[in-house]
Amino acid sequence: MAIHITIDRMLVERGMSVGEFADAIGITPANVAVLKNGRAKAVRLSTLDAMCRVLECQPADLLRYEHD
Repeated sequence: MAIHITIDRMLVERGMSVGEFADAIGITPANVAVLKNGRAKAVRLSTLDAMCRVLECQPADLLRYEHD
């Protein structure tokens, strides 16, 4: 897939663990792992909204396009 979610970098920059992040956005740590590892087929806009709110960023800070 050409779309990559760059949660790892954002979590490191904010000193947040996966568990803390998962609790803050209301999903399981396993689902955060699915997003981080590029196995997600879709992301709900409400989840993207929560991720941006918690990480204080814009969607473009979390999503990267790479031509395959």
